[in-house]
Amino acid sequence: MFTGLIEEVGTLQHISRQGEALVLTIRASKVLEGVRIGDSISVNGVCLTAIRFDAASVAMDVMPETFRKTTLSRLVPGDRVNLERAMLATARFGGHIVQGHVDGTGVIRERGAVDNAVYFTIEPHDPSLFRYIIAKGSIAIDGISLTVVDSAERTFRVSIIPHTLAETVLQHKTPGDDVNLETDIVGKYVEHLLSWTGGAGASGRGAARRGGGLSEAFFKEHGYM
Repeated sequence: MFTGLIEEVGTLQHISRQGEALVLTIRASKVLEGVRIGDSISVNGVCLTAIRFDAASVAMDVMPETFRKTTLSRLVPGDRVNLERAMLATARFGGHIVQGHVDGTGVIRERGAVDNAVYFTIEPHDPSLFRYIIAKGSIAIDGISLTVVDSAERTFRVSIIPHTLAETVLQHKTPGDDVNLETDIVGKYVEHLLSWTGGAGASGRGAARRGGGLSEAFFKEHGYM
């Protein structure tokens, strides 16, 4: 698990490609402190696993599912990326729950400044993500823990303070650039629980069906109305 508080901006050194499989080698410093093979590191909001490292860089696999669902497939050597190590149980929880499991990508439509804040207007490529995007709710953009300012029919806005802008790759993002989006996990679990109606199926192997869920009839039947 991550918090969405970026520890450093690394630089992509090398990409090894085999079909839709990649190995990214990233130059870094902070996230290499105490690193071990198998550790999780968030790269632009995507949870990846360290497979080898040296004093100045770390290499991580990207599988086809991640290749297709995130912006990592568009990276080129020299690109800068947000990096965060997995959260320690003893650390402060300063952001929000970020899994590093990207829901989809979005495109920056507008960027503007108001006093000390910089606003980004983003359009998700998958409109269905809006069921998890609410005003003042949490969202991770390229792994950065941010708050949704407001949303419209096709876009939503986030506001960035100067420190966050200066310490992340967002400072280099302009309209037309794509970003990784991870919506708040709480909404996903609530949706799943409200739509759950079955347990083990006829096979006895845990098959289940969804649909229906909690309804006015359910609450009346159980004495809540």
